[in-house]
Amino acid sequence: MYWTPRILSILFILFLAVFSFDVFDEGLGFWGTVVGLLIHNIPSFVLLAVTLVAWKREIVGAVAFVLAGLAYIALLPTRGSFQWYMIAWVLEISGPAFLIGFLYWINWKRKKG
Repeated sequence: MYWTPRILSILFILFLAVFSFDVFDEGLGFWGTVVGLLIHNIPSFVLLAVTLVAWKREIVGAVAFVLAGLAYIALLPTRGSFQWYMIAWVLEISGPAFLIGFLYWINWKRKKG
């Protein structure tokens, strides 16, 4: 149980990083592509920092991953009008974030009690 949220965190961060590869299709040139990759990977960098802190302090991972899932849901309406396929986006992004946050919380409760 100790390793599950940590491994899932790393896999989730890699999953999010894959979405940044679409910057290569935009034809931005070298520096434009570098800047695009950095901007697209900000959530991955933040979650990586959270994972490093949560490695020893599980409550940080619990709160941060749940907040990340909620933030994604809150920011979804900024993508334009609602489309039904956006529900799949919520399940694909927020679902794993909520699961990881819950697993960190379970680890925290087990360590605390």
